[in-house]
Amino acid sequence: MIIHGEVMKYFQGKNGVFVIAEIGGNHEGNFEYAQRLTRLAADSGVDAIKFQIYSGDHLVNPLIDPDRNKHFKKFQLTKDQYIDLANLCRQLGVIFMASIWDIDSLSYIDKFMPIYKIGSGDLTAHNIIKRIVQIGKPIILSTGLADLEEVLHTVEFIYSINPSYRDEKKLALLQCASMYPIPDEDANLNVMLTLREKTGLPVGYSDHTIGITAVETAVAMGAEIIEIHFTDTREGKTFRDHFVSLTKEEIHLLIEKIQKIKKLQGGFDKIPTRSEIESNHVISFRRGVYPTRNLEAGEVIREEDLVTLRPCTGISAEFFFKIVGKKLLVNVKKGQTLSMEYFSK
Repeated sequence: MIIHGEVMKYFQGKNGVFVIAEIGGNHEGNFEYAQRLTRLAADSGVDAIKFQIYSGDHLVNPLIDPDRNKHFKKFQLTKDQYIDLANLCRQLGVIFMASIWDIDSLSYIDKFMPIYKIGSGDLTAHNIIKRIVQIGKPIILSTGLADLEEVLHTVEFIYSINPSYRDEKKLALLQCASMYPIPDEDANLNVMLTLREKTGLPVGYSDHTIGITAVETAVAMGAEIIEIHFTDTREGKTFRDHFVSLTKEEIHLLIEKIQKIKKLQGGFDKIPTRSEIESNHVISFRRGVYPTRNLEAGEVIREEDLVTLRPCTGISAEFFFKIVGKKLLVNVKKGQTLSMEYFSK
């Protein structure tokens, strides 16, 4: 997927950042509530809505941790319900995504999945990662719990299975801390820059802080992907993920701020801006070179014969010393606009 020699951008959001609303387990096993959250998230303006597809027995060993096994069984949805949610996302015009924790579900959910998400807990689950990489679709990999060596090891493992993930930058990495909620100092947003420097891949941030400050900061630092948990309300909730989740109204506000941040960031070329040009400030704010007195042809120009003043007409102040020491070829008056043609070569 190379177009005109350029790597295709797989994670391009409509507001300059690819924004994922993570419903995850916030539906708490209630399908009607999952549908409601999906509609609210789509209305918030995000690019994608993400779920977690699992069954308790495919995720947690019931002999080792029966309580967590029972917890996930309570939160799981059925195959048909996940398909209905995927179709609902399509109807609402948003991308359906999921972390696939039950590898058997790939057989029915793949056709609905343009982008795969691998959660932090599965960064070292190479058997699951291999199955997803063999499909060949773009992947977003969260890096919570991992050190840099583990992240780079998994990235190289992905490349070894399918080099297109490196060549086309079809893999993105998210800085993440896998706790709910995390203190501000655990966000470690600078790690995004480390991941980009070490891999050259698109990077982003999966947020587990309270509020939107961390997300705003990540966008300002160059995050290309943002993942935020989503709920309808945090009031009266007991499941932990709700407390790090944003509501529709909060995501509306966040997207407005993202749009402003992207506008403020602008481009990478250092050139005069349109407002600077249209206001004529490129001329009126800069200095030109002018005579300090009437000068006659044949005189050799000294520094004291010249002054730099606004506006920048004729000869720009940057050429002041190009004129000093040259012979004047014509008579000029104090303060008049000068031309390089007035001076010897």
